[in-house]
Amino acid sequence: MIIVQLSDPHIVARGKLLHCLIQGVAADAKRVMREFDTARYLARAVAAVNELVPRPDLAVLTVDLVDHGAPEEYEHLRALLAPLSMPVFVIPGNHDAREPLRTAFHADGYLSADRHLHYAVEDYPLRLVALDTLVDDKHHGSLSLDDAAAFAEVVCRHPQIERILCGHLHRAIDRRFAGTVAGTAPGTAHQIRINLVSGARISFNFEPPGYQLHIWQDGSLVTHTALFGEWLEPLE
Repeated sequence: MIIVQLSDPHIVARGKLLHCLIQGVAADAKRVMREFDTARYLARAVAAVNELVPRPDLAVLTVDLVDHGAPEEYEHLRALLAPLSMPVFVIPGNHDAREPLRTAFHADGYLSADRHLHYAVEDYPLRLVALDTLVDDKHHGSLSLDDAAAFAEVVCRHPQIERILCGHLHRAIDRRFAGTVAGTAPGTAHQIRINLVSGARISFNFEPPGYQLHIWQDGSLVTHTALFGEWLEPLE
């Protein structure tokens, strides 16, 4: 079984561009506001995934599906995902809005009709459990548990959990968590600039975007991070 994970596309309405604060590569470079076409990048990601051999069994799209949670953004997103040659399952992030998302993807039949958009997919060798962590108007997420330690206790009670797939960080980052591995995937467009200084301000830069392949075979899960596209000209 092969799962392809796309993440953080930040789609805006047709004809619009995303405004993003970009950090230059030089140590003393200023951060400047740039605009770019996230839809074009997602279309390239979809094309790259469709060319994979063997074809993935399903795709998951993790968090920040659109940038403002507007209905016209979800309409644009659906059109961009339509060429995918496998089923796709979405889960919201802090830039999303539940009701427009629920309306846009209602016909697919997997999103919960309750307030939260939790769901499970049972039709494959691995069970996919999607958890909606959206907190309205906040950057952080929550699962109605007290803290990460409470969530870890739940995960520890289920050693069959192979991996926790996350988004939001626009970069491939893995860590051990509660007896399994939790990891984020690269964004389909802009990436968060690496800065290990505690408390540093977040900024983005242009690196080749990517996706992840999670391959279940012979009772084990292997994850590959793949890039597509080219490096753009550095911002001085």
